[in-house]
Amino acid sequence: MPPVSIERFLKELEKLKRDMDAGKLKSGVYDQRLARVIQELRERGVDADRSQITAALADAHQRGVITDSVKAHLEKRLGLV
Repeated sequence: MPPVSIERFLKELEKLKRDMDAGKLKSGVYDQRLARVIQELRERGVDADRSQITAALADAHQRGVITDSVKAHLEKRLGLV
């Protein structure tokens, strides 16, 4: 399977945020879905380099799509830290 595009990764994060804000997800379900997104990234890879991924996470954080703790978790799990 081809690597995951950074755009698709960001869309998944935005969808999770929308669903949480709309009350469609409980925090446990959010955590499970986030874990699945991370697993897919680790299995398939990302079609972006380290700096692009870091910049995308910083942008998502700045826009409020992810929290400080989610950003730190993603950076750790993706080997960016």
